[in-house]
Amino acid sequence: AQERTIKLMVGFPPGGSVDQVARLLADKLRASLGQTVIVDNKPGAGGRVALNELKKTAPDGQTLLLSPSGALVIQPWLYSNLGYDPIKDFTPISRVTTFDFAVTAGPGAPAGDLKAVLAWMKANPTKASYATSGAGTVPHFAGQLLGQAAGVTMTHVAYRGGAPAAQDLIGGQVPLMVDTASETIEHHKAGKVRILAVTGEQRSKSLPEVPTLKELGIQTAADAFFGLYGPAGMPADVVARIDRAVAEALKAQDVQDRIFALGLVASHAPAAELAATQAAHLKRWEAPIKASGFKAE
Repeated sequence: AQERTIKLMVGFPPGGSVDQVARLLADKLRASLGQTVIVDNKPGAGGRVALNELKKTAPDGQTLLLSPSGALVIQPWLYSNLGYDPIKDFTPISRVTTFDFAVTAGPGAPAGDLKAVLAWMKANPTKASYATSGAGTVPHFAGQLLGQAAGVTMTHVAYRGGAPAAQDLIGGQVPLMVDTASETIEHHKAGKVRILAVTGEQRSKSLPEVPTLKELGIQTAADAFFGLYGPAGMPADVVARIDRAVAEALKAQDVQDRIFALGLVASHAPAAELAATQAAHLKRWEAPIKASGFKAE
């Protein structure tokens, strides 16, 4: 069965970061597995359409899915009818990338560091808002965690994507934005906005001069990942074979560089570690999401 085609599903349209990473991976897996690997875009419902499709496929390693963590750790707390169980319905294979978020101030915020901006928000509650690329996303709840940890009530302003959010940040319509660094890093370098903090446990390699929230004394962190999954019940030897090929692919310098250019970090972890990380993230997001009172439509 070695020569059968592997279908690598992506729950998002072509061109986005998940799709680009999937295509890089497919190229390398073709060579190492000696099989044809095609990327199959099944966009819709924030990745849920593809996950529901994956759930129904045979667990023979011929159908895989590259999924951002949100669909598996955030959305289960938002939707009563997901259609899938994030733990029971899938086989974790490999973690592929990790990433965190940037807290960026625009000209609508006062000068100074994040502490100064948060103090201003506390004093001006009607102006205390933050933009993200969408409601029910990891940045949405990362912003909530930031507000809670800093003792500031911030209003969430959801946009349809990171680009329009960044434009309103630059235009001064919203003072703060929480989203992937890739959305604001070029504007930051051009001096139009200021990235004041990153939300990871460590500083970002692409922004080594920017402190983490914890370094600023704000006791919270938020990060996310892309993971490779199959349907439930995949044989351990098939999982191990694919995982080895993924680990090999992520060692390639060209792959690391291209993933880094997308604002992500190539970061392999095997099946057991991906499963543990997913379970920890699922648990971590439960309280803030319930506390936010946000319900998805």
